[in-house]
Amino acid sequence: MDNLNIAIQAAYQAGIEILKVYEKDFEVEIKGDNSPLTEADRNGNAEIIKFLDTTGIPVISEEIKAMDYAERKNWSKCWIVDPLDGTKEFIKKNGEFTVNIALVENGVPVLGVVYVPVSRKLYFADKEIGSFSVVLSENPNSLDWQELKNHAEELKGAKTPDIFTIVASRSHLSPETEEFINRCKEEHGEIETVSKGSSIKLCLVAEGKANVYPRIAPTMEWDTAAAHAVAKYAGCQVLDFNTREELNYNKENLLNPYFIVQR
Repeated sequence: MDNLNIAIQAAYQAGIEILKVYEKDFEVEIKGDNSPLTEADRNGNAEIIKFLDTTGIPVISEEIKAMDYAERKNWSKCWIVDPLDGTKEFIKKNGEFTVNIALVENGVPVLGVVYVPVSRKLYFADKEIGSFSVVLSENPNSLDWQELKNHAEELKGAKTPDIFTIVASRSHLSPETEEFINRCKEEHGEIETVSKGSSIKLCLVAEGKANVYPRIAPTMEWDTAAAHAVAKYAGCQVLDFNTREELNYNKENLLNPYFIVQR
């Protein structure tokens, strides 16, 4: 489980670097190379790579130009990383952004770490141990998964809400998603919707705080791989919206199909 400890440490340290930028007073110039958003992404990514490089496993990151598929297709194992998922939430300063680190084997996420720096909430999952969430102390004594697990909530078998609850994007609600919500109203009667940013949305289904998360809008593999692992090992499914096959990773095109997350 060394890789899980490395991923947890990497996500936590990246969160520290990102918060240094987040806590400044700033105005964002989206196209500026030195904008706070770019600085936070870059600094977080550098921190993560420093840890992941020790594993000798190649990395796909939003902040690193994707390796040519002719080489990537031969990788049986790779890290998939988004150092700052939820850029609009970062800009709005609502705290709903995450650090995402996944380990993928033969297209399947086998390990995932999602860290929410503002709330210090950590989700971690591995195919061998399951899926957990824990709120870290301000200066945690240990980031070893075995010690964290002693204080964490296991997500497998989490009870779903009494009222059918749909989690939706705070910043990317498409007409197709609205249509899906209307179909759920017809099927379930009373429903509730919860709006969140970043990969937190997948984690809410994993935690049993929502029944379903439909994503009928574009995402990239680094947006979902880590939280896919959290959901998968909590007993949830992350499925192509149309084919109902599980999402897979390190594809030639790193764009995800539309998908749905459900317990």
